Amino acid sequence: MADGSAIEWTDATWNPVTGCTKTTAGCDNCYAERFSERWRGIPGHPFEHGFDLTLRPERLGQPLAWKRARMIFVNSMSDLFHKEVPRAFIDRVFDTMERADWHVFQVLTKRSSLMRDYLRRRYRDAEPPAHIWLGVSVEDGRSRARIGHLRQAPAGVRFLSVEPLIGPVGEVDLTGIHWVIAGGESGPGARPMAIEWAREIRDMCAAQGVAFFFKQWGGIRPKTGGRELDGREWNEMPSQVAA
Repeated sequence: MADGSAIEWTDATWNPVTGCTKTTAGCDNCYAERFSERWRGIPGHPFEHGFDLTLRPERLGQPLAWKRARMIFVNSMSDLFHKEVPRAFIDRVFDTMERADWHVFQVLTKRSSLMRDYLRRRYRDAEPPAHIWLGVSVEDGRSRARIGHLRQAPAGVRFLSVEPLIGPVGEVDLTGIHWVIAGGESGPGARPMAIEWAREIRDMCAAQGVAFFFKQWGGIRPKTGGRELDGREWNEMPSQVAA
Protein backbone atom coordinates (compact mmCIF):
# COMPACT_ATOMS: atom_id res chain seq x y z
CA MET A 1 0.00 0.00 0.00
CA ALA A 2 1.25 3.49 -0.82
CA ASP A 3 0.56 6.17 1.77
CA GLY A 4 0.11 9.08 -0.56
CA SER A 5 -0.86 8.98 -4.22
CA ALA A 6 -0.39 11.14 -7.29
CA ILE A 7 -3.98 10.27 -8.24
CA GLU A 8 -5.93 13.43 -7.52
CA TRP A 9 -9.12 11.76 -6.30
CA THR A 10 -7.66 9.46 -3.66
CA ASP A 11 -5.21 9.50 -0.72
CA ALA A 12 -3.55 6.09 -0.91
CA THR A 13 -3.49 2.85 -2.87
CA TRP A 14 -3.81 -0.78 -1.75
CA ASN A 15 -2.96 -3.65 -4.08
CA PRO A 16 -3.88 -7.10 -2.69
CA VAL A 17 -3.86 -8.18 -6.37
CA THR A 18 -1.49 -7.00 -9.10
CA GLY A 19 -1.43 -7.72 -12.82
CA CYS A 20 -4.25 -7.97 -15.31
CA THR A 21 -5.17 -8.67 -18.94
CA LYS A 22 -6.56 -6.29 -21.54
CA THR A 23 -10.29 -6.23 -22.24
CA THR A 24 -11.09 -3.10 -24.29
CA ALA A 25 -9.47 -0.22 -26.15
CA GLY A 26 -9.23 1.66 -22.86
CA CYS A 27 -6.56 -0.85 -21.81
CA ASP A 28 -4.30 -0.33 -24.83
CA ASN A 29 -1.81 1.98 -23.11
CA CYS A 30 -2.24 0.68 -19.55
CA TYR A 31 -0.01 2.62 -17.15
CA ALA A 32 0.05 -0.25 -14.65
CA GLU A 33 1.29 -2.71 -17.26
CA ARG A 34 3.92 -0.26 -18.49
CA PHE A 35 5.22 0.25 -14.95
CA SER A 36 5.15 -3.43 -13.96
CA GLU A 37 6.88 -4.78 -17.03
CA ARG A 38 9.92 -2.55 -16.40
CA TRP A 39 10.85 -4.87 -13.53
CA ARG A 40 10.12 -8.27 -15.07
CA GLY A 41 12.87 -10.78 -14.40
CA ILE A 42 14.53 -8.86 -11.57
CA PRO A 43 14.80 -11.37 -8.70
CA GLY A 44 13.16 -10.24 -5.49
CA HIS A 45 11.42 -7.22 -6.97
CA PRO A 46 7.65 -6.98 -6.24
CA PHE A 47 7.09 -7.03 -10.01
CA GLU A 48 9.58 -9.78 -10.79
CA HIS A 49 6.80 -11.42 -12.81
CA GLY A 50 5.81 -8.22 -14.55
CA PHE A 51 2.10 -7.71 -15.07
CA ASP A 52 1.12 -11.36 -14.62
CA LEU A 53 -1.96 -11.64 -12.41
CA THR A 54 -0.68 -12.20 -8.86
CA LEU A 55 -2.56 -12.62 -5.58
CA ARG A 56 -0.80 -11.00 -2.64
CA PRO A 57 -2.38 -12.40 0.54
CA GLU A 58 0.38 -10.89 2.68
CA ARG A 59 -1.12 -7.47 1.93
CA LEU A 60 -4.68 -8.28 2.97
CA GLY A 61 -4.38 -6.77 6.45
CA GLN A 62 -2.57 -3.57 5.48
CA PRO A 63 -5.51 -1.13 5.79
CA LEU A 64 -6.21 -2.35 9.32
CA ALA A 65 -2.83 -0.99 10.42
CA TRP A 66 -3.58 2.50 9.08
CA LYS A 67 -5.31 4.30 11.95
CA ARG A 68 -5.71 7.70 10.27
CA ALA A 69 -8.69 7.69 7.94
CA ARG A 70 -7.86 7.69 4.24
CA MET A 71 -9.56 7.36 0.88
CA ILE A 72 -7.98 4.21 -0.54
CA PHE A 73 -8.01 3.21 -4.21
CA VAL A 74 -8.18 -0.59 -4.22
CA ASN A 75 -6.10 -2.41 -6.86
CA SER A 76 -4.70 0.53 -8.75
CA MET A 77 -2.42 -2.07 -10.38
CA SER A 78 -5.07 -4.67 -11.24
CA ASP A 79 -8.80 -5.42 -11.37
CA LEU A 80 -10.28 -7.14 -8.32
CA PHE A 81 -12.99 -8.71 -10.47
CA HIS A 82 -10.69 -10.30 -13.02
CA LYS A 83 -12.12 -13.72 -13.81
CA GLU A 84 -8.99 -15.45 -12.51
CA VAL A 85 -9.22 -13.91 -9.03
CA PRO A 86 -10.94 -16.58 -6.88
CA ARG A 87 -14.17 -15.53 -5.24
CA ALA A 88 -12.78 -16.65 -1.88
CA PHE A 89 -9.94 -14.14 -2.27
CA ILE A 90 -12.38 -11.35 -3.18
CA ASP A 91 -14.27 -12.29 0.00
CA ARG A 92 -11.10 -11.72 2.03
CA VAL A 93 -10.56 -8.31 0.43
CA PHE A 94 -14.14 -7.32 1.29
CA ASP A 95 -13.76 -8.71 4.80
CA THR A 96 -10.85 -6.33 5.35
CA MET A 97 -12.70 -3.36 3.87
CA GLU A 98 -15.74 -4.00 6.02
CA ARG A 99 -13.61 -4.21 9.18
CA ALA A 100 -11.58 -1.07 8.36
CA ASP A 101 -14.67 1.11 8.29
CA TRP A 102 -12.85 4.33 9.22
CA HIS A 103 -11.45 4.41 5.68
CA VAL A 104 -13.25 4.98 2.38
CA PHE A 105 -12.42 2.29 -0.17
CA GLN A 106 -12.75 2.99 -3.91
CA VAL A 107 -13.06 -0.17 -6.01
CA LEU A 108 -12.94 0.29 -9.79
CA THR A 109 -13.46 -2.37 -12.46
CA LYS A 110 -14.03 -2.98 -16.14
CA ARG A 111 -15.56 -6.40 -15.33
CA SER A 112 -18.84 -4.75 -14.39
CA SER A 113 -21.17 -7.75 -14.67
CA LEU A 114 -18.88 -9.86 -12.48
CA MET A 115 -18.81 -7.12 -9.87
CA ARG A 116 -22.59 -6.74 -9.96
CA ASP A 117 -23.14 -10.46 -9.50
CA TYR A 118 -20.65 -10.65 -6.64
CA LEU A 119 -22.23 -7.71 -4.78
CA ARG A 120 -25.71 -9.12 -5.22
CA ARG A 121 -24.58 -12.32 -3.54
CA ARG A 122 -22.59 -10.69 -0.77
CA TYR A 123 -25.24 -8.13 0.18
CA ARG A 124 -28.29 -10.19 -0.60
CA ASP A 125 -29.54 -9.87 3.01
CA ALA A 126 -27.64 -6.77 4.17
CA GLU A 127 -27.14 -3.11 3.39
CA PRO A 128 -23.93 -2.46 1.42
CA PRO A 129 -21.42 -0.49 3.52
CA ALA A 130 -21.47 3.23 2.80
CA HIS A 131 -17.67 3.46 3.08
CA ILE A 132 -17.07 1.02 0.18
CA TRP A 133 -17.51 2.84 -3.12
CA LEU A 134 -17.93 0.82 -6.31
CA GLY A 135 -17.12 2.14 -9.75
CA VAL A 136 -16.73 1.18 -13.40
CA SER A 137 -14.45 2.49 -16.13
CA VAL A 138 -16.14 3.96 -19.20
CA GLU A 139 -13.75 5.07 -21.93
CA ASP A 140 -16.24 5.82 -24.73
CA GLY A 141 -19.78 5.10 -25.89
CA ARG A 142 -19.04 1.44 -26.58
CA SER A 143 -18.57 0.75 -22.87
CA ARG A 144 -21.78 2.35 -21.59
CA ALA A 145 -23.30 -1.05 -20.74
CA ARG A 146 -21.06 -1.08 -17.67
CA ILE A 147 -23.08 1.82 -16.25
CA GLY A 148 -26.21 -0.31 -16.33
CA HIS A 149 -24.42 -3.14 -14.54
CA LEU A 150 -23.21 -0.70 -11.87
CA ARG A 151 -26.70 0.66 -11.37
CA GLN A 152 -27.93 -2.90 -10.76
CA ALA A 153 -25.29 -3.47 -8.06
CA PRO A 154 -25.96 -2.82 -4.36
CA ALA A 155 -23.52 -0.11 -3.30
CA GLY A 156 -23.44 2.82 -0.91
CA VAL A 157 -21.72 5.03 -3.51
CA ARG A 158 -21.50 4.34 -7.24
CA PHE A 159 -19.01 6.15 -9.43
CA LEU A 160 -17.74 6.28 -13.01
CA SER A 161 -14.14 6.72 -14.10
CA VAL A 162 -14.41 8.12 -17.60
CA GLU A 163 -10.69 7.82 -18.16
CA PRO A 164 -8.92 7.54 -20.46
CA LEU A 165 -11.66 9.30 -22.38
CA ILE A 166 -10.85 8.22 -25.94
CA GLY A 167 -14.19 8.95 -27.62
CA PRO A 168 -17.58 10.56 -27.00
CA VAL A 169 -19.71 8.77 -24.42
CA GLY A 170 -23.06 10.15 -25.61
CA GLU A 171 -26.18 10.79 -23.57
CA VAL A 172 -26.22 8.72 -20.38
CA ASP A 173 -28.83 8.25 -17.67
CA LEU A 174 -26.93 8.85 -14.43
CA THR A 175 -29.71 7.77 -12.12
CA GLY A 176 -28.17 5.99 -9.15
CA ILE A 177 -24.67 7.31 -9.93
CA HIS A 178 -23.12 9.60 -7.31
CA TRP A 179 -19.82 10.70 -8.82
CA VAL A 180 -18.13 10.95 -12.24
CA ILE A 181 -14.38 11.33 -12.79
CA ALA A 182 -13.24 12.30 -16.30
CA GLY A 183 -9.76 12.62 -17.75
CA GLY A 184 -7.51 12.18 -20.75
CA GLU A 185 -4.88 9.53 -21.35
CA SER A 186 -1.25 10.05 -20.39
CA GLY A 187 2.03 8.37 -21.22
CA PRO A 188 3.70 7.25 -24.47
CA GLY A 189 1.22 7.12 -27.33
CA ALA A 190 -1.46 8.96 -25.36
CA ARG A 191 -4.61 9.45 -27.43
CA PRO A 192 -5.95 13.03 -27.39
CA MET A 193 -9.22 13.93 -25.70
CA ALA A 194 -11.55 16.39 -27.43
CA ILE A 195 -12.86 19.20 -25.28
CA GLU A 196 -16.39 18.47 -26.53
CA TRP A 197 -16.29 15.00 -24.97
CA ALA A 198 -15.29 16.39 -21.58
CA ARG A 199 -17.86 19.18 -21.72
CA GLU A 200 -20.60 16.73 -22.61
CA ILE A 201 -19.90 14.69 -19.48
CA ARG A 202 -19.61 17.76 -17.24
CA ASP A 203 -22.89 19.16 -18.54
CA MET A 204 -24.70 15.84 -18.06
CA CYS A 205 -23.51 15.73 -14.47
CA ALA A 206 -24.69 19.29 -13.85
CA ALA A 207 -28.08 18.61 -15.39
CA GLN A 208 -28.59 15.39 -13.40
CA GLY A 209 -27.16 16.55 -10.08
CA VAL A 210 -24.07 14.32 -10.07
CA ALA A 211 -20.69 15.38 -8.64
CA PHE A 212 -18.08 15.92 -11.38
CA PHE A 213 -14.30 15.66 -11.01
CA PHE A 214 -12.01 16.59 -13.90
CA LYS A 215 -8.72 14.80 -13.33
CA GLN A 216 -6.47 15.83 -16.23
CA TRP A 217 -6.13 16.58 -19.93
CA GLY A 218 -3.30 14.06 -20.20
CA GLY A 219 -0.48 13.95 -22.68
CA ILE A 220 2.99 12.46 -22.57
CA ARG A 221 2.95 13.15 -18.79
CA PRO A 222 -0.16 13.22 -16.57
CA LYS A 223 0.31 16.90 -15.72
CA THR A 224 1.18 18.00 -19.27
CA GLY A 225 -2.16 19.63 -20.05
CA GLY A 226 -3.14 20.72 -16.56
CA ARG A 227 -6.51 20.17 -14.90
CA GLU A 228 -8.62 23.16 -15.94
CA LEU A 229 -11.74 22.74 -18.03
CA ASP A 230 -13.19 26.01 -19.35
CA GLY A 231 -11.06 28.09 -17.03
CA ARG A 232 -11.50 26.28 -13.71
CA GLU A 233 -10.76 23.09 -11.85
CA TRP A 234 -13.63 20.70 -11.13
CA ASN A 235 -13.08 18.91 -7.83
CA GLU A 236 -16.58 17.91 -6.82
CA MET A 237 -17.01 14.88 -4.54
CA PRO A 238 -20.07 12.80 -3.68
CA SER A 239 -22.39 14.52 -1.20
CA GLN A 240 -21.56 11.82 1.36
CA VAL A 241 -18.13 13.41 1.84
CA ALA A 242 -18.67 16.89 0.44
CA ALA A 243 -18.87 18.43 3.90
